[in-house]
Amino acid sequence: MSEAPRTPLTARASGPLTGRLRVPGDKSISHRALILGAMTVGETKVSGLLEGEDVLNTAGAMRALGAKVENLGSGNWRIHGVGVGGFAQPEAPLDFGNSGTGCRLVMGAVAGCPITAVFDGDASLRKRPMRRILDPLAKMGARVLDQAEGGRLPLTLKGATDPLPIEYETPVASAQIKSAVLLAGLAAPGETVVIETEASRDHTEKMLKHFGAKIVSKPHGDHGRRIVLQGQPELEPADIAVPADPSSAAFPLVGALIVPGSEVILDGVMLNPLRTGLFTTLREMGAKIAEENRRDDGGEEVADLRVTFSTLKGVDVPAARAPSMIDEYLILAVAAAFAEGTTRMRGLKELRVKESDRLEATADMLRVNGVTVEIEDDDLIVHGMGAGGVPGGGEVKTHMDHRIAMSALMMGLASKEPVRIDDSAFIATSFPGFVDLMKGLGADLS
Repeated sequence: MSEAPRTPLTARASGPLTGRLRVPGDKSISHRALILGAMTVGETKVSGLLEGEDVLNTAGAMRALGAKVENLGSGNWRIHGVGVGGFAQPEAPLDFGNSGTGCRLVMGAVAGCPITAVFDGDASLRKRPMRRILDPLAKMGARVLDQAEGGRLPLTLKGATDPLPIEYETPVASAQIKSAVLLAGLAAPGETVVIETEASRDHTEKMLKHFGAKIVSKPHGDHGRRIVLQGQPELEPADIAVPADPSSAAFPLVGALIVPGSEVILDGVMLNPLRTGLFTTLREMGAKIAEENRRDDGGEEVADLRVTFSTLKGVDVPAARAPSMIDEYLILAVAAAFAEGTTRMRGLKELRVKESDRLEATADMLRVNGVTVEIEDDDLIVHGMGAGGVPGGGEVKTHMDHRIAMSALMMGLASKEPVRIDDSAFIATSFPGFVDLMKGLGADLS
């Protein structure tokens, strides 16, 4: 598989970031809308779909599995589903590019069907472990016929002819593991139960309910959930408006907080409580983030966010907050670099199994730009340098990771010297149009 040519990019100290923008649709919701739409009987319309490469690869997988998936333009899509358990055997490998979410969720959906499918992806996705998804799916009757070393891609999965309902306690707080089990459980008789000791994102549960599944989620222990799904429903088509992605909003939001004089309004950002750990933490640091026009959109809370340049201070971020902000620690580390005092982010073990070892990569990103940072066990400790105090001047290795790339560029907008990234190509996997949107706010990127 040949690699695309690198496209380096440099961020330089900018004047104030000002303006109003809507970041792309939420990636988690977009993946699930395509997959669950394909598992209904009839037509589902989706508006505001994120049209980044990750989501487009999931759309391609749904087509390969027999659903009719049409792009009507401007983020509007139409899906004709094949029903629960109705996927057809694909003629070619399902290529998920860089997307762990798309790959793992579709593994769950395929595990409940009597078909065989090959799952593959780019060089980055091929490095990521799949075994903890495959373990519960095996208990439900799916079998791995072929795999790369360590349960990695490329991988051939044979779905269950007669899927079994299971009760499964997830080993870590992971919406991907939970969702894969629930998607497989749709095709099993009786009740499929997932128990989480730490609650993870609940988009799958909300969307299953939106499509008519019988699913109940109740508190379990101090921080967990017990989710019970009734199997073999006939999912009903239901239109979905995809809200703006809080993980994407995090980048212009932090940019506005650290570039002096900035004021930016971010329209229609999803505020699901299991996704807003970053906003909570930034407010504890002194960030001025005001919510306007709070409303409900497709079962998810959304609001417009008015973000103003702020003097930030270091804080201690508890490990219990990790599930609600696991993708945002990179950009939080940038905010911490511009804060007064030390920020300690606890319990970041999950960052080691993302697109790259994000814990080490985040530390490297800061160090190469003159910020003192330490890793103690699974904690990241950033010694802040105050507003305007970050030296910059480094080149950041992105490791084919879009969040490292965007985080480093935001740092460059407020540091003394420019910050260069070795490759910006992968930004499009999650945030198409990122560079142009940021330039529209006044960012100096070239």
